[in-house]
Amino acid sequence: MAAAALKSCSAWRFAKLNSLLRTSVPSLTFQTTASPMMGATVEQFEQAKSKLSALKKDPGNEVKLKIYALFKQATQGPCNTPKPGMLDFVNKVKWDAWKSLGSISQDEAREQYCNLIGSLVEAEGGSSAQVTATPVGGGATYETLLVSTADDITTIKLNRPAKKNAITPEMYNEIIAALEQAAKDEGAGDFYCSGNDLSTFTKIPEGGVQEMARQGAELLRKYVRAYIDFPKPLVAVVNGPAVGISVTVLGLFDLIYATERATFHTPFTQLGQSAEGCSSYTFPRIMGPTKASEMLLFNKKLTASQACELGLITEVFPDTSFQSEVWTRLKAYARLPPQSLALSKQLIRSVEKERLYAVNDAEVERLMERWTSEECFNAVMSFFQAKAKL
Repeated sequence: MAAAALKSCSAWRFAKLNSLLRTSVPSLTFQTTASPMMGATVEQFEQAKSKLSALKKDPGNEVKLKIYALFKQATQGPCNTPKPGMLDFVNKVKWDAWKSLGSISQDEAREQYCNLIGSLVEAEGGSSAQVTATPVGGGATYETLLVSTADDITTIKLNRPAKKNAITPEMYNEIIAALEQAAKDEGAGDFYCSGNDLSTFTKIPEGGVQEMARQGAELLRKYVRAYIDFPKPLVAVVNGPAVGISVTVLGLFDLIYATERATFHTPFTQLGQSAEGCSSYTFPRIMGPTKASEMLLFNKKLTASQACELGLITEVFPDTSFQSEVWTRLKAYARLPPQSLALSKQLIRSVEKERLYAVNDAEVERLMERWTSEECFNAVMSFFQAKAKL
């Protein structure tokens, strides 16, 4: 058949800010442990640099910042450059990391650098390979998703449990690819998550913040269009808190089933941003303008029962029987005539398709402006500072 369902483990937020937060907290400092290496020679330092370039796994933004800071301290000594401007996100975070090392000597920094690289190489050598999944149609493998098909239902699960399934740009691209594959295959789909990984904001390209915003906008535009264009029944299976874009795109789904412990939150203005996923159009149509404003303007979090009463989701199930009840229904739906389902969906959805394209474009243009604003930056930084205190 042709149903696609979104299955989640938590909440999620928007992809644009994906990279700023975890590494850009101004108070970021690095803790270093006593090293077994009693001083590192220049030759050992060069060997460590070579080993770093050979690593196959991304060690994460915090570790990369630490590596950067230790390298600068080892090669140039204590930080002696002017502090970058507030909107120069990446260089400001790098400067903070280097500055946090204080006055430790170049020899000590070189030693810590070598030990850190050594520990990464050792950890990589002893770790198991990352789990990947192959889509049913046979195409590319996915690094951040688990894609499977059973009983004519294609299930797309986000696979970053350690990060509450927070979405990165790589995940956006993989979800788009998985939806495109599911549209071609004879099957349905299912996925959910915890919103955008705000740490992506540190990955500023050479073109600076404007280029980062442009790239994020185009990715978001393509991502939302993948839902607008999906030709088969699309079902969201929400088994936990949903945040941001995982909530806003629900207006583009055909069925939304949720467990009683699910919540729905769109804290856009809290983070200096604006609506996405066509929610500025679909939410007022679904729940009325005033209730939509409570969510999109004033950041109200809905319980599953509230979301159901407002028409945002289809039905709420007890947590204890959620999976069994939902999948019993989905398997029954999968036995319905697939062409009849697809053509019936086309009749329902095609009337507003051009309107949804226009809304998506308008939302993306507004967000591109928001991402480059000082107000957005300050709101995001305030959020992470509050989170760090917790």
